[in-house]
Amino acid sequence: MALKVLLMRNKVATKKKLLEELRSKDEGFQTREQELAASIEEMDESTPEADRKVVEDAVEDLTKEKDNHEAAKKKLEDEIEELENKIKEQESTPPEPQAGDDQGASQNSRSKRGKDRDMETRTEFFGRTMQERSAIFANEEVKDFMQQVRSCIKEKRAIGNAGLIIPQNFLPMIKEVTEANSKLLKYTNKSDITGTARITIMGSVPEAVWTEQCGKLNELELGFNDVEMDGFKVAGFFKVCNALLEDNDVNLAQELINALGIAIAKAKDKAIVYGTGVKMPMGIVTRLAQTVKPSDHNDTEREWKDLHESNIKTITGKTGKELFKEIVRCLKMIFTDYDSGNLVWMMNRQTKLDLVVEAMDTNMNATIVSGMNDTMPVVGGKVEELKFMADGDIAFGYMTNYKAVQRKGLQLGQSEHVRFLEDQTVFKGTERFDGKPVIAEAFGLININGKTPTTSIVFAPDKANEEDVQLASLKIGSNKLFPVFSAGTYEYMVNTSNASSKIEAVAKRAGAAITIKNKETSVNNGESASFTDGENTLSITVSFAGVEKEYIVTVNKSAAA
Repeated sequence: MALKVLLMRNKVATKKKLLEELRSKDEGFQTREQELAASIEEMDESTPEADRKVVEDAVEDLTKEKDNHEAAKKKLEDEIEELENKIKEQESTPPEPQAGDDQGASQNSRSKRGKDRDMETRTEFFGRTMQERSAIFANEEVKDFMQQVRSCIKEKRAIGNAGLIIPQNFLPMIKEVTEANSKLLKYTNKSDITGTARITIMGSVPEAVWTEQCGKLNELELGFNDVEMDGFKVAGFFKVCNALLEDNDVNLAQELINALGIAIAKAKDKAIVYGTGVKMPMGIVTRLAQTVKPSDHNDTEREWKDLHESNIKTITGKTGKELFKEIVRCLKMIFTDYDSGNLVWMMNRQTKLDLVVEAMDTNMNATIVSGMNDTMPVVGGKVEELKFMADGDIAFGYMTNYKAVQRKGLQLGQSEHVRFLEDQTVFKGTERFDGKPVIAEAFGLININGKTPTTSIVFAPDKANEEDVQLASLKIGSNKLFPVFSAGTYEYMVNTSNASSKIEAVAKRAGAAITIKNKETSVNNGESASFTDGENTLSITVSFAGVEKEYIVTVNKSAAA
């Protein structure tokens, strides 16, 4: 009976969280209704038909969304009420007394259960009651894991290359922390798979065909495509105070689970937007910016389309209502058969505040108000703040068209270098994850500051695989490099009297890009750079999978005799 109650409580907690998320959207619906009401009042006989159509479509969309929203809330409320009634019924039924128990023992048992129940409500471990928590730490797999973690600290040794497998009991909690701290993962179409997987996806559902009641039926063509998913490793590094490592298992586990979940959440969000598709997921913006079909695009995948002009726009010189009109118009470029109602707008805090200011107006009481909170005015859609995005850039789209896959299982590793002075130990948690926008037309990118939107960013360096962004060789004509070239040395000097020299750079990693600049002038690899008398600065940048490394060569050219 106790297990049934625990299971039902877990379901109630999950459903209440979902209900809170739905209720948090109520204010957004009210704001959109007020804005649409104001837009309707402003329309007259001079209103262009196109603007009138935008408002009419927005009203229809809002009505449908709100009806679905209210129905979803009502369903959750009913389910929660039903579960809570079942819990009360179970708890009101006293357990059968054990043989040999006397009345006094029964009274003591009831008293103890009452105290335990009080403790369960006061002390929780990631939403688990004390009873559930005790069961977790009584598990032999968990005991062994915690013992190995402590052992590697006390003996000042690193965890083996294979790493420690995170106990299965911890995985749901890490997943909860990751999803709670990820801004985007909750909107994607997620799956748990093993190995490299080929997933079948369906495109738009065709319209049915009307015919006579005795006529032949038309066969509808349903478009199915494959999308291949791999498993790239994402690693989150975090420091843990050694004093905590010597504390009880609960505190130690809580710190590890929190840190691991948060670190992985940040990496996933960045990859969902800007991932390069090399050693990491393919990001939304990266896919939109593609100008040629990738060489690894499979014939069975959805047809590749060049979207770098149609789905990437710059808005210039617009403020106030005119700015939001342009944003609404830009939304038309992703109006497809694949939208599913979960429209999301991604931007940094600076851009969001700019929009809040542009949405400001006065109400009937002459109070300054803004028509924007965490929902985009008029058209709706959740606004998510991502600090790694550039000022003015807004990525948007229907996020269920982004497929995210996660391999089962997590591993914990430890740095070989113990931070003695800070009395800390560095851990890393890794899991395998992949993703890509399977229907890229459902996404767009704009900049509201009149600038070209940013389509790539630099990721945290993969120091464990630094060779990916190193040179195998570097030659500046026949000139001698000081010091002698070494892949791990990034600054050199050359003395020459030559007016120009051929620059030849070879990357260690096949597929790595090499960019060469002579001061501010770009130079193609294998071609000559011209030097002026005095000091000239050559920069050779190697980039791969969103990570880059720069080599600097100072060329001192002597004046001609």
